[in-house]
Amino acid sequence: MMANHHATASAKAQSIWRSPDLSGRWWPVFMRNLLVWRKLAIPSLVGNIVEPLMWLVAFGYGMGALVGEVSAGGVVAGGSAAAKIPYILFLASGSICMSAMNAASFEALYSAFSAHACAKTWDGIMNAPVSLDSVLLAEMLWAAFKALFTVTAILGVMLALGISHSPKLLLAWPILLLVGMMFSCIALIFNALAKGYDFFTYYFTLVLTPMMFLSGVFFPREQLPTVVRLISDWLPLTNAVEIIRPLFMDQWPQAPLRHGLVLVIYTVLAFWVALALTRRRFRS
Repeated sequence: MMANHHATASAKAQSIWRSPDLSGRWWPVFMRNLLVWRKLAIPSLVGNIVEPLMWLVAFGYGMGALVGEVSAGGVVAGGSAAAKIPYILFLASGSICMSAMNAASFEALYSAFSAHACAKTWDGIMNAPVSLDSVLLAEMLWAAFKALFTVTAILGVMLALGISHSPKLLLAWPILLLVGMMFSCIALIFNALAKGYDFFTYYFTLVLTPMMFLSGVFFPREQLPTVVRLISDWLPLTNAVEIIRPLFMDQWPQAPLRHGLVLVIYTVLAFWVALALTRRRFRS
């Protein structure tokens, strides 16, 4: 009894900001999520790809017929600042990043919250020799995988429609995986803070929706006021779009190391914060 008491007291004394305690035991948790998801794979895939494809068809072909071409200046290394591309290509290259953001966020919010707050699945897993840190890592990687699976299906449709045939799109897969990891980490922060599902409305309304309109998904960021443009430069979705869009155009991105470093920093910091807040939640 005394030993258990001291162990509990020692655990509570540990800082929630300590280094992650990770091991290979995240893999069984990941596989458990995969086995559960296989039963609902088709409805899940349809739900994740229908909305972005509706955006693409409605705005890409509908508004694209009115807009024609838009400026893609500043996104192509060595290219002209006044480069013009078809609006459907402009939208497709931005919406694929938006789809990765939405798919990863949804999984790391609703599915993860259901698992730890409602079904108490995480508590059951941690009865085995699996740490909370490894469980959270598995959930983050699972959400990123779901995002990658979704964007792969959407990319297949885009290729079938002939929107882009750039061989450089092969490089988009690892980048979109990183994008999924980044947004799943950010979503896990809000997951750790949530008291119920309604809390996620704040995240979608105050974080994701403004980011969609400020990151160059639907229109060139050159149209934004200077101050808003400077803020937009450092948004996570903006940096994802700045890397992916040139690949659709069969060009190399401008400053890929800068944009990639921003994505990595967001991912690492967000995971650390999410882990600390999740530890605090389980401690209480």
